Amino acid sequence: MLTGKLVRVRHQRDRRLVPQYVDPNQPQLLELAGSLIDLFSSLVGRTRREMEQEVAELLGNLPNPLIAQGLAKLLEDRGEFEVDSALPPEQIREVTFRIAQQTRAEAMARGQSWNRAEAIRQTAAELGIDAHRVEMSLFADLKDEQRFLKFEPLTPEGVLHRYNLALAQAVLLRATEVNAHVVGETAARYRSLFRSIRFHRLICVIRHAPPDGCHLRLDGPMSLFGSTLKYGLQLALFLPVLVQCRNYRLEAKIRWGAERSEKIFELSHEDGLVSHLPDYGDYIPKDLLLFVESFRKNVPDFDISSEVQVFRIGDTFWVPDFHLRHRTTGKVVWLEVAGFWRKVDVEKRFRDLVREMKEPFLLAVTDPWCTENPDSQALLTGILRFKRTPLAQEVAERARTALNLPSGDKLIT
Repeated sequence: MLTGKLVRVRHQRDRRLVPQYVDPNQPQLLELAGSLIDLFSSLVGRTRREMEQEVAELLGNLPNPLIAQGLAKLLEDRGEFEVDSALPPEQIREVTFRIAQQTRAEAMARGQSWNRAEAIRQTAAELGIDAHRVEMSLFADLKDEQRFLKFEPLTPEGVLHRYNLALAQAVLLRATEVNAHVVGETAARYRSLFRSIRFHRLICVIRHAPPDGCHLRLDGPMSLFGSTLKYGLQLALFLPVLVQCRNYRLEAKIRWGAERSEKIFELSHEDGLVSHLPDYGDYIPKDLLLFVESFRKNVPDFDISSEVQVFRIGDTFWVPDFHLRHRTTGKVVWLEVAGFWRKVDVEKRFRDLVREMKEPFLLAVTDPWCTENPDSQALLTGILRFKRTPLAQEVAERARTALNLPSGDKLIT
């Protein structure tokens, strides 16, 4: 994430705040990004202080220092730092200082100068480690002495795309309100988007936007009592998921500068931002893949598919995980594997679906809910409980019940 002093924006007369994005195809910037990637790759094993010195030397007197410093900051964030110490540094310091005080007093009593190397040697002997390790570990827990242990490189173009996205994220850290409009996405993409909102625990109202879109209204960190940095980071971390959408528009109200004057920030797919996150739009977890494989093998009278549609439930949406189509009648049951939900959330989802859904559906939930007793027979019928992975035969039997079909055809074993 970019720090405030590295954020480059332009102020327009209509109160609009425009990040100064870079051209990811500009040869000079690609060369700079490549040089920085090579430098960080070569610094693995060095201390943070040594790394910062090398980076400062490379950047020198570049004409656009903020861009270069921003790229360096983003590359540094891709590295892993660790305290490199044979023993806890505070333990080594305690022994070293005790021995140093003792040997210094003895040297003064003899009228001799104090020998630092001898104090280090005695410390190493008492701790059972090498004297060189004592020297390296003595202040290893200081930030400047942390070791740069691992670096995940990426392409020069990828660094520049990451920089543009980071500029937008830094602006959103100061938002009071964010409104986003997403149009024409697949059900899998909407599912990914809604799950990300829940995962980042954002305060969001989702509404249907005819004919085939949705509107997201998110509170910004600056709208909360005593704006929270943690919430702002969660909002910024959500942005790469939104950027993966093919057609989106975002408008945010921003409090900017020391005076916190109100600005407007706009973003859309036309800005060309590229997400650095893996695209999980069509991702199916491994345990659900095993369920699908079992279902196709053991249930002869139903087809199962992850090609689903988005259902409007009141003012919000429901995106099931699968649809089950009966081969003889062509009738469909929609299935959501809800996972580790609280009992109150499962029951609310179930009752919302009963009220709004015009088509048969099933919910499958795991162990935590299994330990609690449902409140009604309807819940027993409409909610399938399982321990690890839903059992294909049980799901199929519930689907037949939902469709008022006879109990199952002979199952393949």
